[in-house]
Amino acid sequence: LEATRLFAGASGGDTSRPRPATLSLYCQGLNQSSSGTDKNCALINLHLATGQMGKPRAGPFSLTGQPNAMGGREVGGLSNLLSAHRDLANPAHRAEVATLWGLDLLGRSVPDKPGKTAVEMFQAAADGEIKALWIACTNPAQSMPDQATVRRALERAEFVVVQEAFSTTATCRFADLLLPATTWGEKEGTVTNSERRVSRVRAAVPAPGETRHDWKIAVD
Repeated sequence: LEATRLFAGASGGDTSRPRPATLSLYCQGLNQSSSGTDKNCALINLHLATGQMGKPRAGPFSLTGQPNAMGGREVGGLSNLLSAHRDLANPAHRAEVATLWGLDLLGRSVPDKPGKTAVEMFQAAADGEIKALWIACTNPAQSMPDQATVRRALERAEFVVVQEAFSTTATCRFADLLLPATTWGEKEGTVTNSERRVSRVRAAVPAPGETRHDWKIAVD
């Protein structure tokens, strides 16, 4: 009961004082749960029912589990989305991106079927359908739902490459090849902030040892 009062921002019966704001910060535990849609709706409805929506510093705020997820959407870094939020199911959008990427000059086209989501990918690897995994900028052995399946996938895959800045993360234990990557403070480029602004980023310190940027590892 006390937790409910705190969430609703109860003012102790003093109607002259404005109710405090309640902000919910949540991560992939909610979003990627087997009942993630219901859990998100429940949290949103809780904010609506208690009047903690549509006012400063209040509301549900989803913190995604991957770095710069919005940037990934903008460059087509998702399995079901093309660059600049183009729709994979739209033939005109596929043709536009194929021209941008120069695929039409090679007589090739953008695939019209989406790839697997992160959850589907690890299930496929656990089933033996996917033989190799290349992991960068995320720590699935700790952050993904259904850890038993994720770890079974990492153990069963014939080749696991992990790009990581910290050797102590849980996923590193499953790596056949561990590549040292730079952290955000050592990178140059752009990042899409929480308010969807694109900001220029410059390295604060030089990259140590044999570390390389993720894009450079991919190119090499």
